Amino acid sequence: MPRELLRQVRLLDPLSQTDRVADVLVEDGVIRAIESTLEGIDAAIRDCAGSVLAPGLIDLYSRSGEPGFEDRETLDSLQAAAAAGGFTQVCLLPTTQPAIDQPAMVSWLHHRQKLHSPKLHCWGALTIGAQGEQMTELAELATSPIIGFADGRPLQNSALLRRLLEYGQAIGKPIGLWCHDRSLAGDGVMREGSEALRLGLPGMPVMAETAPLAALLECVAELPVPIHLMRVSTARSVELIQTAKAQGLPITASTTWLHLLLDVTAIQSTYDPSLHLNPPLGNPTDRAALIQGLRSGVLDAIAIDHSPYTYEEKTVSFAESPSGAIGLELALPLLWQTFVETGAWTGLDLWQFLSIKPAQCLQQHPLNLAVGATEFILFDPQATWQVSSATLQSRSSNTSWLEQTIRGRVLQTWIAEPSLNHR
Repeated sequence: MPRELLRQVRLLDPLSQTDRVADVLVEDGVIRAIESTLEGIDAAIRDCAGSVLAPGLIDLYSRSGEPGFEDRETLDSLQAAAAAGGFTQVCLLPTTQPAIDQPAMVSWLHHRQKLHSPKLHCWGALTIGAQGEQMTELAELATSPIIGFADGRPLQNSALLRRLLEYGQAIGKPIGLWCHDRSLAGDGVMREGSEALRLGLPGMPVMAETAPLAALLECVAELPVPIHLMRVSTARSVELIQTAKAQGLPITASTTWLHLLLDVTAIQSTYDPSLHLNPPLGNPTDRAALIQGLRSGVLDAIAIDHSPYTYEEKTVSFAESPSGAIGLELALPLLWQTFVETGAWTGLDLWQFLSIKPAQCLQQHPLNLAVGATEFILFDPQATWQVSSATLQSRSSNTSWLEQTIRGRVLQTWIAEPSLNHR
């Protein structure tokens, strides 16, 4: 592979708090040199003025279709979508068919991965079939290369939750939990409030999230286990987490990119099934609290929660559609335009939320941008492209940005040799 000199590219490295312009020499997918100016180098020269070179992004939780629902997404298409969006590592929820609830399934997924593509980590299921009824063999699963334990679905049995925390104390891996009470949620499909009443859609009360969250935090106070709180979506949840962290509970927390970009007002004119999420989009006060929660450190990271569904599955009424949307290819450009371009966040802030903090939530070493780095991306914040089934790498296109033109695109993703080029 020829050597390439990236001329005058903007370097973003939140680990060293670096934001500067420099020349970067890349060879065999590895950064070999970084200097203000590199001259006399035998390499192909690439003008990168205006583009950003930064560590690869890490997604805390997303869904694969394969195995079981390959018409939604295969592992190959998922890796391609991740690379196209700048993600060099993606953590998969175990809600496949069969579920990732035993070492053999973890081994199968590990060996199905394509080399030099985004790394697919997996969460081992907490319960058999990720159905929330009977605990898996946690100790046995822990010997396989899982990133931690999670069902990706809410646990409804408090006694089972307590037993899981007791076992988790001896294992030490992070446990990812989504606080959601199905009985309180009822048939709600959007956040309870005036917008739901006006649109005639069943509302989901805030307490469907906060009641089980408060109960979980009480359990963690008695049984301290590293817990990652997934899909935080309400202002009250942010308050509860802030109090728990002040008390020293071993918790981290994430919200999803869509809950930062949108709120219930986005649904008002479209009834777009791609905006049917669970947890639902919050009220404007929820969105504001989530943004502030990230800035203050109460919330740690942004997750993508990529949830692919086929055209047929999503082309139904809002309330009847399955909840979830894709996002691996869209999150970086849309977050950059919404928060970095407006000055609300710096580029370093965004990379903290999408790369450094996710690694720390998983008890992993964060990626950096230095000589020897092997996972990094080139991003052009000004490049425009149309979101369509033809331009998306994912097999599914359930997103409210479909057929829209957006600004910001990943030009290349390096994961050692060979690199993946999207230009």
